[in-house]
Amino acid sequence: MTRSGWEVIIIRHGTRTGRKSEAYMNFSFYGEEDAPYTTDYFLWVLRRGSDVILIDTGFSRAGAEQRGRTVLVDPVEALSRIGITPEQAPPIVVTHAHYDHIGNLDRFPASTLHIAASEYEFWTSGIATRPLFSHFGDQAEVDDLRTAEREGRLVQFSGETEIEDGVKIIEVGGHTPGQSMVAVETEEGQVLLASDAAHFYEELDRDMPFVSMADVPESYRVLERIRDTNAAHVVTGHDPSTLERFPGYGDPLQGIAAILGRHG
Repeated sequence: MTRSGWEVIIIRHGTRTGRKSEAYMNFSFYGEEDAPYTTDYFLWVLRRGSDVILIDTGFSRAGAEQRGRTVLVDPVEALSRIGITPEQAPPIVVTHAHYDHIGNLDRFPASTLHIAASEYEFWTSGIATRPLFSHFGDQAEVDDLRTAEREGRLVQFSGETEIEDGVKIIEVGGHTPGQSMVAVETEEGQVLLASDAAHFYEELDRDMPFVSMADVPESYRVLERIRDTNAAHVVTGHDPSTLERFPGYGDPLQGIAAILGRHG
């Protein structure tokens, strides 16, 4: 690399306690007792000097209330604490178009959005309104993607694309047709933001797919691909242990954020 690596900031903005059987597909197949299970909700920030890239935008308050999720901090307010505002129009990577990843896109009306073409095509098709998919989708929020497309702010890709030096988006599928991961070069080595290609570390460790998978065989292949990565750090999409695994950010995100590759 010709420039220093990126900082990766992991922000926990919401949480939910449910049952393990609600988190894993066909949980009864594993022959285990059901138990309480926590799902945390994150968005991610890449920062290098004055350059900023957002990875997803979390869920909206309305989306959280509709589904019984707890809002710990408003995502846009959390970003403002570290000097990032919608007026700066940071580019946004949409790893996939579920409600808890695109819930605040309308609050960034000037940002360029990067998304896999297969993901955009799916969520703007009729099949996305079927209950097995629409449970995790929100067509009003998908309209924000349509708006960005009409305004020329939606950048679609297939396979892999490097949107900045040291930041690569990787389309993998499985969870959704165009589910993507982000590989980021930091001073600590490569960080793989798996997003919902792997929701939980247990999903990776035990080969247990999440309850909602658009392509089950592909989801197994994606988990194998993540396990085989040579990245220094893998960050899953919803694991409640995430902030314990990585260094805390500290003020002004005390208790709700971690950081990898910190500068200075």
